[in-house]
Amino acid sequence: MKTRDRIIHSALALFNEQGEPNVTTNHIAADLGISPGNLYYHFRNKEEIIHSIFDQYALDLTTSFQPETSVDTDQQRLLAYLDATFQLMWRYRFFYANLPDILRRDAVLQDKYLTAQQALKANLVVTLTQFRATGWLDMDDDGIESLCDNLKLVASSWIFYQSAQAPQAKITPTVIYQGVLQILSMVLPMSTDKGQAVVAEIIEHYHQQMANTLA
Repeated sequence: MKTRDRIIHSALALFNEQGEPNVTTNHIAADLGISPGNLYYHFRNKEEIIHSIFDQYALDLTTSFQPETSVDTDQQRLLAYLDATFQLMWRYRFFYANLPDILRRDAVLQDKYLTAQQALKANLVVTLTQFRATGWLDMDDDGIESLCDNLKLVASSWIFYQSAQAPQAKITPTVIYQGVLQILSMVLPMSTDKGQAVVAEIIEHYHQQMANTLA
């Protein structure tokens, strides 16, 4: 692995484990066993490292939330979408936890974030429209737009909200599974009888996944 990639990988792990505000470029260099000067050869400051991490996050958003066409059933498509949500929230949990502060101090990064979110919403609208065609949802276009906004709101703010409720608590897979379940709890009452049966099965699936993390 190239030094630049090692720096990004180390920074992401440290940000997730210790919180981005608590990690400096010196911490990252020490974690890698390189000099600060070597790190600065690749990145002028910590903000540049965060930008590189975000670029990977934005790429993952694009690839993970494309409407899935390779699966056999709509239920598998929904599971694939929710699994991708879990993976992204877990892999980049520092970003979700510190989102307001990170964006507030970097206007360029905020523009990148808004662009990524617009693309995510477009993909989500397509996915929910497919579920409406399947007979799982009985909503007009305005209702789907509103549901998309609410689902994005929960997904993007869930970790920050949990961190604010218990500032010293560690973000664990269980916390993120609770966020996925919260998303499903919003979809459930909007679903048709056919859709509710499917969503109920998926809720049970994620309850089991969460129980497995505690075992």
